[in-house]
Amino acid sequence: MTATLIDGKIIAQAMRDEVARDVAELDRSGWAPKLVSITVGDGAASALYVRNQQKQAEASGVEFEQRTYPAEISLEQLTGVLNGLNSDPRVHGIIIQRPLPAHIPVKALQKAVHPLKDVEGMHPASIGNIVYNDLALGPCTAVAAVEMLKTLPLQVEGLDVVVIGHSEIVGKPIAFLMMGLGATVTVCHHMTRQVAVHSRRADAVFVAVGRPGLVTGEMLKPGAALIDIGINRVDGRTVGDADFDSCAEVAGWITPVPGGVGPVTVATLLKNAVLAAQMQRDHYAASYAAG
Repeated sequence: MTATLIDGKIIAQAMRDEVARDVAELDRSGWAPKLVSITVGDGAASALYVRNQQKQAEASGVEFEQRTYPAEISLEQLTGVLNGLNSDPRVHGIIIQRPLPAHIPVKALQKAVHPLKDVEGMHPASIGNIVYNDLALGPCTAVAAVEMLKTLPLQVEGLDVVVIGHSEIVGKPIAFLMMGLGATVTVCHHMTRQVAVHSRRADAVFVAVGRPGLVTGEMLKPGAALIDIGINRVDGRTVGDADFDSCAEVAGWITPVPGGVGPVTVATLLKNAVLAAQMQRDHYAASYAAG
């Protein structure tokens, strides 16, 4: 292996330390952040994520409340729950755990969360703001992946970047975030011809497709940075979208899976919780200040 590991755990710890300091300051002014997690139906698939979120939140001083609703709940009832949380000044962030029952469209719930409480960065307004280079409450995984690249000794302005995957919550936001930083960005997807032609000339490659082993060492330029966002289960192991061994022989920097983007994503969620509390505090101050 020649590549240097981009250790997400170390980056995430530094972010959580900053969050803890900000939470202490907010607490002194009566605005300690509180997150509410919404699970619908059997939460077994998301239980590990919820426990990790709660553990990291509480370690940083962020209050975390887990709520579980029956699988039979209607969209109208669930929207009512979200409206109540939107109106509750004691709640500063709402997390919608996935998967959801088939009759509950996730996009409808994402739209129902107030943008000021959208700590996951999934509301259309939050994603749309990236076009204007407004990074407040951006989608956590995309922001985390870009933050990891920014820790490297690379000049981002003019960097040749390839994003493999064009989902609304990861691939596309990464592309806009990198363009906002001055990079030259190519987005590849399932209709792209010869993805390797594009990836071999890139200084940095992001991959978020959900296909284990999709990116191999021969698809990379020597010394490139590889940010692997994929999470797949193969033979009882968690692996990314890149063939780690072959890519590590070619890349200059590489994220491990697990231990790469995942921890930084949770830390970004907590950072968004702080930002949400600060924004709501300022909103209330502006709306109800004595004239």
